[in-house]
Amino acid sequence: MAKQKDSKNIKLNTARSAKNDEFYTQLSDIEKELRHYQKHFRDKIVFCNCDDPYESNFFKHFALSFNTLGLKKLIATCYVGSPIASTLLSLFDGESPENKTTRNPHKIEVSEVPENPEGGYSMADVANLLRNKKNILTRLKGDGDFRSPECVELMKQSDVIVTNPPFSLFREYVAQLDELGKQFVIIGNKNAITYKEVFKLIKENKMWVGMTPMGTDMLFNVPESFAKELLANKKEGSSYKIVDGIVKGRSQAVWFTNLDIRKRHEELFLYKRYSPAEYPKYDNYDAIEVSKVVEIPEDYDGVMGVPISFLDKYNPEQFEILGMSASAGYNEEVVGIPVLVGGDARPLINGKNTYARVFIKKEERINENRTS
Repeated sequence: MAKQKDSKNIKLNTARSAKNDEFYTQLSDIEKELRHYQKHFRDKIVFCNCDDPYESNFFKHFALSFNTLGLKKLIATCYVGSPIASTLLSLFDGESPENKTTRNPHKIEVSEVPENPEGGYSMADVANLLRNKKNILTRLKGDGDFRSPECVELMKQSDVIVTNPPFSLFREYVAQLDELGKQFVIIGNKNAITYKEVFKLIKENKMWVGMTPMGTDMLFNVPESFAKELLANKKEGSSYKIVDGIVKGRSQAVWFTNLDIRKRHEELFLYKRYSPAEYPKYDNYDAIEVSKVVEIPEDYDGVMGVPISFLDKYNPEQFEILGMSASAGYNEEVVGIPVLVGGDARPLINGKNTYARVFIKKEERINENRTS
């Protein structure tokens, strides 16, 4: 019976992951975040490797701002091609158009966007670009998966990767970016912070939270079939919201990047003073509990456990991340500090679990400035 139950759980989790992979980023959210990275795109090849150009707002954003950003090239690939692209490709090569169930994955490369004499660009301009530049739209030999050899080769040739990758494959996606040493701006589920593979990169300052605050409510476009499912089975406000009559999927999503941004250099103002009564020590760690990021004591030099939302305020010049404890299992590489008492590895206070905590310590420079 247990094996059968596990099998059902696996199928259920897989189904949920597949649904989350169909969350499409709104153009407004893309514009709000990417306006902070403009200097990083000049003379660069930007690759959106999970994006159908006929449906992706990432491609639309970069196509509309191609000249303003001074891009060298824009590339987009997708796992399944849109029916529009399949029809156009059929017209280009003389074949019969594919139906929706056999859509061919494709690649599009844009090396220039003609200047608009009237100034500015519209989606009509992008549509004309896609229709008129026949040489930039081509079929992919493989399935368009970001792990396929031809998509990996395109990533190697690119400078900055920008997309909303499948949440269910986030570990693999981030591992590939790290292996190839690529710069990136991507969206992931907030829970991905607790993945040991992802947190390792955060701890090593190879990846951090983007400009959009982690508490921002991000809404996504979803397929019509999934919208109906949300209406029938989920609660409005928690799983979805209706905006102007359109069902938008809601997800605990966050931007991740390894590009330098302004908030990485903003020091968190500390005003609280340490007292044992207000900041109790954990039963199982030589560290104090700080339940709110704004209440980090300015005069404590030891290890502190802070909420995961701390990553929104993290300045590597002010703090050092030692590790994180988010589950019952102790993993020295992830937790980063010794456990004093065996058993539950989550931070305990008087025998009770706290929430997931990031273990931090103030940088020596901060301590020296305070005592000098």
